[in-house]
Formats: sequence, structure tokens, C-alpha cells
Amino acid sequence: MGTTSLLSIGVRAMAASYASMQTTGNNIANAGVEGYSRQTTLLATAQGQGTSQGYFGAGVKIAGVQRSQDAFLTREAASAKALASMDAVRSERLTQLQSVFQSGETGIGNSISQFFSSLSDLASHPSDSASRSVVLARAQDLALRFNEAGTQLTTLQTQVNQDLQSSVSAVNSLASSIAKVNKEISAARGLGHDANDLLDQREQLLSQLSEHVQVSTIAADDGSVGVFIGGGQRLVLGAVAEKLEVVHSTFDGSRSAVAISEGSTVRPLSTDSLGGGRIAGLLKFQDEDLVAGQVQLGQLSQALAAAVNDQQMLGLNLQPPVGSVASKAMFGFTAATQAQVMPATTNLKNASGQYTSNVSIEVVDASQLKAAEYELREDPNNAGQWQLKRSPDDGSAPIAVVDGQQVDGFVVHFNSGPSAGERFLLQPVTRAAGGMQRLLSDPLDVAAASPFVPSTDSANTGTAAVSSLTMTSTPVDPTATATLTFTGPSSDPSKMDYTWELRDSGGILIGSGSGTWTPGEAAPASGEPDINGFKIQLGGVPAAGDKIVIAPTTDASNNNGNALAMNALDSLNLVGLTELPSGQTSGGLSFTESFIASLSDIGVRTQGANSTAAISAARSTAADNAKTSKTGVNLDEEAARLIQFQQSYQAAAKVLQIAQAVFKDLLDIAG
Repeated sequence: MGTTSLLSIGVRAMAASYASMQTTGNNIANAGVEGYSRQTTLLATAQGQGTSQGYFGAGVKIAGVQRSQDAFLTREAASAKALASMDAVRSERLTQLQSVFQSGETGIGNSISQFFSSLSDLASHPSDSASRSVVLARAQDLALRFNEAGTQLTTLQTQVNQDLQSSVSAVNSLASSIAKVNKEISAARGLGHDANDLLDQREQLLSQLSEHVQVSTIAADDGSVGVFIGGGQRLVLGAVAEKLEVVHSTFDGSRSAVAISEGSTVRPLSTDSLGGGRIAGLLKFQDEDLVAGQVQLGQLSQALAAAVNDQQMLGLNLQPPVGSVASKAMFGFTAATQAQVMPATTNLKNASGQYTSNVSIEVVDASQLKAAEYELREDPNNAGQWQLKRSPDDGSAPIAVVDGQQVDGFVVHFNSGPSAGERFLLQPVTRAAGGMQRLLSDPLDVAAASPFVPSTDSANTGTAAVSSLTMTSTPVDPTATATLTFTGPSSDPSKMDYTWELRDSGGILIGSGSGTWTPGEAAPASGEPDINGFKIQLGGVPAAGDKIVIAPTTDASNNNGNALAMNALDSLNLVGLTELPSGQTSGGLSFTESFIASLSDIGVRTQGANSTAAISAARSTAADNAKTSKTGVNLDEEAARLIQFQQSYQAAAKVLQIAQAVFKDLLDIAG
């Protein structure tokens, strides 16, 4: 064998060692670079040479440079990052939402308590102008508290819209970059090489994309990857990238949705299909948590305003002539924040651009309003008929409705049956809180007096006395006098039977009836005929023949009956009542209980989101660590390899040195 082979082996060995040192040095240099994958120089035995003396090796050759990767760990890290990003943004937004439902002196709950406390003070001093002014001041503060909360909720919605725009812009930019890198990788693959740095760059871009939207990828033979979102919607395919768009929600123009643009087609993406990422978290917060906050505050504001207004309108104010029936409500709502109907953007329109179906709603009993929105659509089991479905879904069955039907405290009106695919979103309470306002400005307009005054007959032998009189409806005749006569024990010894008659100012009988009084309950009892729009609460025990006279009020300035009735509203369950088949109502919460329930609901959502975010963040960190341990650079290992390849290089140089010496000796001998 000649020395040429030995020289060749030495040169190749030096080149291989140098290449390995170069790759190791590159690893060390990029150890702190995010997304860099460790690279390894691949070496292979060079093709040997067969001779008559045997088969002699030809040394080593460089087969390429390989990057460390694990497809499974990479997918897991990206998926975990998408979930963590979704949970983190929802937790962040819920924390902001929780600040709207404040407790303490600055909260709505305290304003409710202060308002009813002012009514209690007014009941103690019905003729005091200062007490009346305080009632109006507390009413104004209460309306402002609801306004501020409504404004904060609107601001949160605006922030969601802006954040969605930002995230969608980031997704489009990243998708475009991935498409560009796909093209460069395909070109490099065409030359027979793996562009490791480009592969790292693409993997990093995919990781950043996962922060905004969960993705799945499919590798192509040319080295490019297809990127898919939303349950299979193409975002990147080869060197072509599609674009996401922020569009208006199907119903409510103030809310956002996300769609993907495929040429001239814009295809909406459902929140559930997005899986994870900031976009999914923002949409989930908007569609579930923010709506829950809006409808809960709206329900409370509507119920409170309606109850106070109804009682206010049953009393007497001090406007001249003193003792006039109240003509002004305490609270109101701006037109834009009252019950709304939102048609779906896909609904049919006529030649004039108007929707073919005209739907409207009207609140008739605010105490029965639910903290919900409703989707009005065609009944799938009865073509041409409408049905309502509550949102959020409370598990109740859809409600079949006809024109003029009352549902949950509001009436639905429509001019025709549904056309194919028509849908409407009904919002009885959603925006109410932001539009609540105090309507009264003159303290004299506060109706503190009751239209009637009760008294017991001087000939009574029992101990019964009227502890309160509450107006429940408009009187049949505001000048009429009613007389209740207890006729004696009923068949139940614990109760008393009574008769009543109602006579006008001329003494003419205009109404009569009978009932049974149960101690501790009001008369007339529930279900019995109303007596000129009032109920009385008795203390003590009447005897047979005892009489109670209810006559029109003659001194409204010193009467506190209606102020007491308004103050008593705070202890009644007037929020979220459910109407029974009998026509009676059940359930419900008081105003304070309703606010506490809302406070608790948002608090539970926030705590749950915080816990979920912490868990998903830990999972994402663990997935990243697992990926890094497989593909990242370990400086200790690289330092050891550097020494190894240095020694290999020195040994190869020694081989070359010896080969040169042998060759020189051969030349000397030949010479």
C-alpha cells in the first residue's frame, strides 16, 4: 500500500474532526437562543479499497449535519402552550370582570342598602324635605353605580374586540412567515440538504402561532408543513397562507367573532373548534363570562327599578294639590339599553333591505326576568313555528311560542312564522344596567303617602290592629271607603272569617266579598279578590263583630304608608321569580341576595379560571422542559465533546504527519 491512502485517511479524519468541532461550537454559541435545536455532525465510514493483500479502509466521510428533534414532544409543547395561553387570558379578563362586582362601600350592594335606608328615614319623617332629598340623592347614586358597572362591561367588550384584532394580525403575520419559510425549506430540500436553521425558525414560528390559536400540522414530501386550525380549516399549505378576520358576531354587532378568508369566501369559526390559544380564550370570555355579568346586572337593575316604580306610582306625592297620585316613576332606562332584538346577519331580507320577519319584545313583569338571553328560531319539530332557547343553556327544554305569548316576564311579538334558517337573539336585560337613570328631580314628587288610612272601630272587642297597609294595584276608586267585618272563627279555629264591602264617597256599594284571615298573613289572602288595590297586615286577634275601616288619606304630608311599602321591597323576593301553572310565582331572590349571588358567581368563575390557568401553565412548562431536554443544548456535554473532537483532530494530524514523513523517506530512498 502507498502512502497516498494514509495521507487521504489523515486529511479526511482532520476534516471530520474539524466539522464536528465546528458543529459543537455552533451549539455552544446558540445555547441561549430560544428555539435552537442541538445539531450533530453525522460521520460515516468512507468506502474502502480492496487489494490482493486484503480490504483496506479509506477513513471517514461527513454524511451531513442533523438537528435533534422529537415530533411528539414538539406537538405536546405546542398544544400545552395553546391551552395555557387560552386559560391565562380568560383568567386575566375574569379578574377584570370581578372588579365590576365590588363589595364594600363602592359596590352596588352598598348603594342598594343606602337607598332603602333612605326610604326608611323618609318613613320616619314623611314631611321632611331633607329626607326626600336624601332619597333622590341615594337613587341617583344607585343609578350611577349601575351605569358605571354597565360602562365597565362595555369597556371590557371593547378590549376584547381590540385584543382579538391584535391576535388575528399576529396570526396572519406568523402564517405568512411560515409560508415563506416553507418555500425556502422546499428549495433547500430540492438541493438535497436539510436547512436546519430554517427548520428551527419554522418550529419557533409554529410555537408562537400556538399562543394565539391551536394548530395541527401535516408534513409534506417537499419538506413543507400544512398548518390547520378550527377543526381542519387550512391556514398554511405549502407557500400559501390564508388570513383570519375579526367579524361581527352573528347577532350582536358589538361582539366579535373570528372567520377565515379563503379567496372570496369568509368562513366563521366557532369558539369550540379553535381548541386553545388567546383567540379562543377571548371568545370564551366574551360569549360566556362577560354575557353572564351583563345579564345578571341587567336582571337586577330591571327588577329593582320596576318594583320601586310600581310602588311609587301607587302612592301620593306632595305636589299641589297635596295628596295627588304620583305621576312620575323613580327610575328609567335609556332607549338604547332597553329590551333588544338582534336579527342574525344571515336572515332573509326583502328588496328594500329589510328583514322579512319583524320581531319585538316587551317587558311586562320585571320580577320574572331571567339572567339570560334567548335565541328565537324555527321549531325543528313544527315547521313554521317559533321556539325560544335560553342562553346560557340552563338545561331547560326549548319553549314553543306564539305571537303575544309571555315568557319569563316579557312578551314576544312577531308578524309571521319563521323563514328557513331565520334566527333572532332576544336581549331582555343585557344592556339595562348601563342605561339606568333617576327620573325624579323634585323631592315633592316622592310618593311617600298611601292613598288610604286604616283604623279600628271604637266598638271592637278584640285586640286586632292594622300594623301596615300596602298598595298592590291601582285603586278601583281612590275616594272609596272599605270596611272589613270579622264574622267569627272559621272551620279552622286558628283562622278568622271576614266579609268586606266597598262604598264610594256617596255611600253607594261598589264591591263586596269575603275571606279567611290567617294570623301573620295579609288580608285579603293570596288568591282572594283584591280590596280596592290594597292589603293590610294585622297585629293582635280580632273578635267576632270587630270592624276595620280603610278610608282615603286626608293628610298626605304626614302619611308614610307608601314609604314603608317601598322600604319593605328590599326584603321581598322580587328578582328571578318563576311563574307556576296556577299563575302564582315562586322562588326568586331579594335585591341584595341577587347581587351577592352575582358576586359569588363571578368569584367562582375567577377562582376556577385562576386555578385552571396555573395548572395549564405548569403543564406547558413541563412540556417545554421535556422538549428542551431532548432537543436543547447542554453546555457540559458540548464542552466534553469539544475536547473529544480536539483530541481526534490532533490524532488525525499525527496520522498526516507520519504519512508525510514516510513519503519523504520514500522519496529519499528513490533519489
